[in-house]
Amino acid sequence: MALDSVLAFWGVCALLIAVPGADWAFVIGAGLRGPSVIPAVAGLVLGYTGLTVVVAAGVGALVARTPAALTVLTVVGGAYLIWRGVASLARHPDPVTPAATPAPPAPTATLVQGLGVSGLNPKGLLLFLALLPQFASRHGSWPLPAQLALLGLVFTVTCGAFYLGLGSVVRTTLVSRPWATRALTRISGAAMIVIGALLLADRFLPWK
Repeated sequence: MALDSVLAFWGVCALLIAVPGADWAFVIGAGLRGPSVIPAVAGLVLGYTGLTVVVAAGVGALVARTPAALTVLTVVGGAYLIWRGVASLARHPDPVTPAATPAPPAPTATLVQGLGVSGLNPKGLLLFLALLPQFASRHGSWPLPAQLALLGLVFTVTCGAFYLGLGSVVRTTLVSRPWATRALTRISGAAMIVIGALLLADRFLPWK
């Protein structure tokens, strides 16, 4: 596979990852709540790894061509994001005393939540379906599934590195500012609710 195609894809996916969305909101919330963002980022990475496998194996195209399957995926993903957003809004972000500080979520629970945020996002699947094939060559020396797997890996690694940096910045700059913690937690929760609602609206409302 040509190196220039991989680099061009990396530039595009880096720009897409830098645009705030559900992943941003989840990582920011995890950075404010827990002692480490690694489980949250690991969950996102596992979710995108799963999408890479699905697309490279050809299952993603089958899902995209099956309206019922895509509808189910959209409903599950949108509802999950709304649920995560409501949970973030309901959480009190700045306890008065250390003794009153609620225990952070278990790392395994955070990892599973991250897997749900990325792996259940139908927009992520459609993004992979629309973007990856544009940088793969059907006449190249590599088999097409191998090219798609490589591009998916590039996206996933870039995503993991970016969100580790984002989570570290959140922990070092915001944890000591209770007002900023409150505001960002609520913004993150509201963002997930809005994104989940838009997913459902985009699927069911007749404006398309």
